[in-house]
This record gives sequence, structure tokens and C-alpha cells, in this order.
Amino acid sequence: MFGSTGWRRIAYDPRLAQWAKRAHHIAIGVTQDPKMQADWLVCEGTWFVGVDALSNAANGDVPGAEFPARLRSICPGPYHKAQVSITYPGYPKPREGESYAAFQFRKNRDAAHVDGILGIGTPKRRFVREPHAYILGMPLNNFDAGASPMVVWEGSHQIMQAAFQDTFAGLTDAQIRETDITDLYKEVRKHVFDTCQRVEVHACPGEAYVLHPMCLHGVAPWASTAKAPPEGRMIAYFRPEVRSALDWLTIA
Repeated sequence: MFGSTGWRRIAYDPRLAQWAKRAHHIAIGVTQDPKMQADWLVCEGTWFVGVDALSNAANGDVPGAEFPARLRSICPGPYHKAQVSITYPGYPKPREGESYAAFQFRKNRDAAHVDGILGIGTPKRRFVREPHAYILGMPLNNFDAGASPMVVWEGSHQIMQAAFQDTFAGLTDAQIRETDITDLYKEVRKHVFDTCQRVEVHACPGEAYVLHPMCLHGVAPWASTAKAPPEGRMIAYFRPEVRSALDWLTIA
């Protein structure tokens, strides 16, 4: 499904446009909730992280709109509550507790990462703790292409997957989850930066894009000339987890 680039664009579907319209309405309410703001508004008010913020059903439906069957066939559920990721003009600003080096990486390297590889402890060490099946992004409103777009390093999934398969060869799911891959991850990520093309992905409501779970990706800074509605650039994401890291290692 992901081919040589590691991601694919999903063409406009009027049913997805209707879903996005309803999800957008729900998301506006979420951002106005003081508790949600306290939990998720970071980077000096330029990013609403919004993990599990959308009140969709396990089949993807939201009140007033069904999740499109066509999209469900491409990216099967069941679905967790979608992340509602919102950025605002000026993103990124430093996140609370973020080191100078980490902020520079956010600003200059789009905070590039592979989902599910978590930093744990002090100093942080990296472990595979939340292996995903895919990353599905669905814009909820219209915004300029320079309004903090998703960034993908094309072909990075093949490089990452080969490195992880070699490192984890012969290990069980539990052993994989307890293996410190900090140094390997940094080394392979640098190789991706040196060899893969960085592509900014833009889509409109009713369109979507899906990434291989090992695709290196991030969020670009908000371009100085970019425009978006007052509620910011809004994108909903599904990242269902796989049952075993062994399944994650072999996703084609």
C-alpha cells in the first residue's frame, strides 16, 4: 500500500468531507474546554496536541456523519478516539521543559520522529512501546499549504524497517519493547536526513493521506505568509496500534 515513498494520498470523497465537517464542529468545542486547553495547549499557545480528543465511535463515526466505508477498507479499525492536532500562527515556540537542543530540532528538523518510539526516563532513552499499523491524517478545515504541514521523508520507512528488523531479529514482542534503541534510532534518522527527500504534504477536507508507521515524519514551522481560519490548522489523526511489535516489523 505504501510503495517506495512510504505514504499515499487518498483522493476527495464527499462522505469524508461530510465527516470532516462534523468532526470540525466537535473539535471546535473541544478546544474551548478549559480542561482540554490545560492538558493539550503547548508551545506557548501555538500547538493543541489533542490526543484522543475527538469523540468518535470505534467504527470511526461521529455524531451526524458516518466514517466512509472506502477509507475504512484502506485503513481498517477499530479506531481509538482521534487525535485533533491544531497549530496556530507562530508555531513552533518552545514547549515547557524542552531543552534548547530539542527546540532547535523542532524548529529546524520539524521534530522528525517515528511514531510509537517513546522517550523514557532522564536522560531519555528510546524504546518501541506503541507500535502502530499506520498513520491516517484527515484535514478538518481549509488552510494554506504553509500552515505547519505534515512533513514526510520519502523512502525512510524502508531504511528504518531494515534497521529495526536487523536489530530485533530473534527477539520476542516483550524483548523488543524493552530494547534500548536510542543510539540506533539517532544514527538511522541522520542517515534518512542525508539520503531521503523531505516532502511537505497538504490536503483539504474530504481528502486524506496515510503513512507507513515507520515513515520518518514531522510538522513544519508555520510559514510567515500562511493563512488559516481563526481556529487554526486542524487535522484529525488515527494511529491504531498493532497487537505485537513482531507484526509492526513486517508491515509492507
